Amino acid sequence: MVLLALLQANAAVLDVEANCGTVDDAARTAAAAGARVLLTPELFPVGYAPRRVRAELDPGTLPSIRRTLAGIARRNGIALVYSLPAVRPDGRWQITSTLVDHQGAELMNYAKVHLFGAEERGAFSPAAEPPAVVDFLGIKTSMVICYDVEFPEAVRAAAVRGAELLLVPTALSRGFDSVPRVLLRARALESQLTVAYANHAGEEDGVEFLGLSVIAGPDGALLAAAGAEPELLYADVSAASARDARAEVPYLRERRPDLYRDWESSTY
Repeated sequence: MVLLALLQANAAVLDVEANCGTVDDAARTAAAAGARVLLTPELFPVGYAPRRVRAELDPGTLPSIRRTLAGIARRNGIALVYSLPAVRPDGRWQITSTLVDHQGAELMNYAKVHLFGAEERGAFSPAAEPPAVVDFLGIKTSMVICYDVEFPEAVRAAAVRGAELLLVPTALSRGFDSVPRVLLRARALESQLTVAYANHAGEEDGVEFLGLSVIAGPDGALLAAAGAEPELLYADVSAASARDARAEVPYLRERRPDLYRDWESSTY
């Protein structure tokens, strides 16, 4: 078993020092509670305001922010998932997430494939690479970001690559309650992995965030759930729970992907 901590909090748009301070405080508290990894929300270090971030954030500061976050992990002795913009060599901006270990070493990176709404699409470019999977604390671990998890194909792509734990930084506004209350548990159940979904709380740049962060198990059971206010969630996660679920009902083994491709290519 691995104790996972999840931060639900309110960020200050473009106040990197304050936001990293919030992450540092959460990392210290989570490590003291015995957590091995801390998951934080989408774009939390810079705040979630896509057009402002694109217009006002100096991309030259991003390496320094990444070093600060790696230092937080190293200083507190806890692995960390953070989400930041990244600028590709061709100049395109993407939304990314990074997993670093308790010494601050990068283990995995992911770039968001499905952008939500005009704000994101106006500021960022969608990625195309599938989610990677790494062996992390004995659990095969993967990441997607926010809107990605609402597509069963994205979660299934991680699952068929062996993922047993899916870490999801998100920025979900009010009005989409069915996502954490219904959809996240369905995603966990249908792909038989643990899903941890870390949201913002409160208002940022005129957007009211929903909160309601969730950790759901491979059988769809609710392991932890937040309300609307900032808080730290904790849940024990393991590889065994995913393996047991897959042994009981072999959804992944009994898929028929060639047939599904034929279905999709058929015209009616």
